Amino acid sequence: MKYIDEFRDSDLARGLAEAIRREADAGRQYRLMEFCGGHTHAIFRYGIQDLMPDSLRFVHGPGCPVCVLPVGRIDMAIALVRQKGVILCSYGDMLRVPASGRDSLLRARADGSDVRMVYSTLDALQVARENPGREVVFFAIGFETTTAPTAVAMVQARAEGLKNFSVFCNHVLTPPAMQAILDADENEEVLIDGFLGPSHVSTVIGSRAYERFATQYGKPVVIAGFEPLDIMQSALMLLRQINEGHAMVENEYSRAVTTEGNRRARALVDQVMVLRESFEWRGLGSIPHSALRIREEYADLDAEQRFALPTVSEQEVKGCECPAILQGRRRPTDCRLFGSVCTPENPMGSCMVSSEGACAAYWSYGRSRQADAREVRA
Repeated sequence: MKYIDEFRDSDLARGLAEAIRREADAGRQYRLMEFCGGHTHAIFRYGIQDLMPDSLRFVHGPGCPVCVLPVGRIDMAIALVRQKGVILCSYGDMLRVPASGRDSLLRARADGSDVRMVYSTLDALQVARENPGREVVFFAIGFETTTAPTAVAMVQARAEGLKNFSVFCNHVLTPPAMQAILDADENEEVLIDGFLGPSHVSTVIGSRAYERFATQYGKPVVIAGFEPLDIMQSALMLLRQINEGHAMVENEYSRAVTTEGNRRARALVDQVMVLRESFEWRGLGSIPHSALRIREEYADLDAEQRFALPTVSEQEVKGCECPAILQGRRRPTDCRLFGSVCTPENPMGSCMVSSEGACAAYWSYGRSRQADAREVRA
């Protein structure tokens, strides 16, 4: 299959692994953060970490939109669907994310609230068309990749005159989160030598969006595809930059990512959304200009204004290390809840729920290997 089989070739993988071992300096440590949760799962699915030298470690970043959404925003959605009697449309992962008091959208639905899982913003529009006498709210989350489809739905709703459709906007932005991680890195709590830049996000924002991390912070960025050879090649490119003392943005995923990205998608988003002054991220705290809100010209489609949603005091699950994991300060196996009371069937935190969460990746692909490694060290 084009662009699949050729990026999973075992002979090429062995050759790249050998090149990485030759390039790596055994006397130092390399910490490469894969920002995107899709990369985290690919690293475990294909055993990429096992092919790396001991001196190279992949650090898991906050690139999972379900994981970084703070508890308070989920509480707001639950309060909306319970108190206002609306139909709330959401992507599937969000339904099981724990809110305050171990509540969730799934529990709200079990209690009788009308929470519906959708696969796209167009599904939410169809729900609004089929229920003209009900208020329909789309729970919009995601990085730049999913922001444009939300904008499409809003423009379409305005064109059709759908008065019963609105959006609870929780779209967040990648570069501000990367900057927050690097600013925290100055305290030497998180040590990052370079980034594997996200794939799908970069198709929208382009490679130029990362240049400040190379020029201002001296951290190389290599935009990587999702296939195993993509990730290995990108790791090799980062190693070479680090060893040579360079810091620049390179684009390994050139078959999909350009310098400027998707201008039409960004223009559509700019038409209906604008930067928030600040937004709370789970694990990273409040980050300035890191999220989007709906423009005043589209206030009639803004659920936060239509329903005057209150700010909810959030409560994290005691003992859950999701915030530290999202910052790269902890691994899932460092959490005392992991694999005991916290499992995919009974998640304590968002990192175990999401299909892109680090805890879900460790559970699905890496739990036994991590356990074996601890026994060897002991």
